Amino acid sequence: MTVTAPSEPGSGWDTTARALVQTLQKENLVDKPLPVQNRPGATGAVWLSKMVTANKGDPYQIAVTSTPIMSNSLRGLSKHSYQDVTMIAKLFSEYYTIATTPDSKYKELPDLINAIKKNPKSVPIGAAGDDRLPFSLVVMAAGGDPEKINFVNYEGGGEQTTALLNGDIDAAIAGVSELRGQLVAKKLSGLGVLKEDRLEGDLADIPTAKEQGYDVTLDNWRGVYGPPGMPKDAVKYWQDVLKKAMETKSWQKTAERNQWDTAYLQGKEMNDYLSTTNAELKKALESTGDAK
Repeated sequence: MTVTAPSEPGSGWDTTARALVQTLQKENLVDKPLPVQNRPGATGAVWLSKMVTANKGDPYQIAVTSTPIMSNSLRGLSKHSYQDVTMIAKLFSEYYTIATTPDSKYKELPDLINAIKKNPKSVPIGAAGDDRLPFSLVVMAAGGDPEKINFVNYEGGGEQTTALLNGDIDAAIAGVSELRGQLVAKKLSGLGVLKEDRLEGDLADIPTAKEQGYDVTLDNWRGVYGPPGMPKDAVKYWQDVLKKAMETKSWQKTAERNQWDTAYLQGKEMNDYLSTTNAELKKALESTGDAK
C-alpha cells in the first residue's frame, strides 16, 4: 500500500500524508508497511492524471488532496477533477496564513496590500497553485485588481519558505502548517490569517485579515482519494481506518499542533460538502477573473 503526497517535501500535502501515516502506525491501525511517496507536478494535477489513467481500480493506492483538485479543473489547468476519482474521506480544514520575514519593510498586512495596489509588479508573492485565490480575495477586498498581482508559483510551503529567506519574494501565502515551524522559530513573521478568530497557542499573535479591515475568511479542506473504480471493500477499509485515526489522541495532538480543525466526512455527507464547496470555489474564481 502506498500513500502519495503529490507535492514536494514540506508542503501541506506532504505534512498531511506523513502525519496520517504516523498516526496509523503508532495506533496500530494498519498491519502492513505504509510508505509515503512525493510525486510533485502542477499542484497535484500530474499525479491526479496518473491515478485516473494508469491506476484505475488499484486498491493499494491512495493520495492526499485538497482544494486544488477542484480549482485546477475550474481554472482550466487540469482535465480531471474530484469527480474523476474515488473520494474516500474529508479529514480536516486548514487556514491560510500570509507571511514575510522579520526584517521586511511590510510590518503589517495593510503595508503589503497597499504596496500591491500602488505597484503590483514590484511585490512578488509566493503561492502554490490555489493559494493564489485567498490572497486575490484580500487584494480585491482592499479595492485592488487581483489580476495584476505578481504571483510566483511554488509547489508548497517548503519552497516558499526558502524563497522568502533568500529574498526571492516579498511575502507568501500557505496553509498554516506549512509555515508553522518557521513562524514559531521567528524566522518568518505572520501578517494575517484568513480565519474568523485568531489561531491559538504559539501563533495567537498573528492578527486575522478581518481585524485589519479585510473581510475575507477561507479555509482549505484536506482529504484522501483513491483511483477511479477502486473496489468497494478497499474504500470501506480506508474509511474505517481513517475514521478511527481521526478519533485517536495521537491525531488530536497532531491536529492541535498544526492548527488543523478535524472534521471527518465520508459518503453522502462528504459528497454534498464537495459539491457545495466546488460551486462556491467556482464563484470565487469567477469574481477574481481566474475561472476558465
